[in-house]
Amino acid sequence: MRTFTGKTLLVATHNQGKLEEIAHLLEPLGISVTSAKAHDLPEPEETGTTFVENARIKAHAAAKATGLPALADDSGIEIDALGGAPGVYTADWAETPSGRDFIMAMNKTHKELEKTGTPAPHTARFCCTLVLAWPDGHDEVFPGVMEGQVVWPMRGDQGHGYDPIFQPQGYQITFGEMDRWEKNKISHRADAFRKLVAALGE
Repeated sequence: MRTFTGKTLLVATHNQGKLEEIAHLLEPLGISVTSAKAHDLPEPEETGTTFVENARIKAHAAAKATGLPALADDSGIEIDALGGAPGVYTADWAETPSGRDFIMAMNKTHKELEKTGTPAPHTARFCCTLVLAWPDGHDEVFPGVMEGQVVWPMRGDQGHGYDPIFQPQGYQITFGEMDRWEKNKISHRADAFRKLVAALGE
């Protein structure tokens, strides 16, 4: 593991909420963050077929463009009965000409599961892969996973994306029914960030 010795980390995101969440996690380590948006960086095309490939594309593009170490993530849901789909195409399933529609995406997921004829429980997992890249091309990878199952009908209006149909292992409620702060302690992203923070704090 290469040691991160800088005081500023570029987060390769245009999402202000995600930036604030990461800033909060890194503040105790004395690391400040800046964003891709603050540097007017374009969002690179995500052409990878795995979470780590897409996270690498974003992290390396930002590091190369700015000369700063850059952090990027890629995440999604894998459903075993669908052969791991939607996986890296999780957001794509929600795309419409007028933006992302996750209600539509969850309905599509349910219909695809019905087509398979497989009985419940429909095991699934949320995955998050973080990549920390340096301008010289080196990177470190931190994967996170939350196991669970896909349920129907949708339950809850908390969270975002596919949260209303994902019931995490060991719980009787979906991410959509769970308090945001509780979810943030146990989620796939929390798992990946624990590994990142442990590495940065070494």
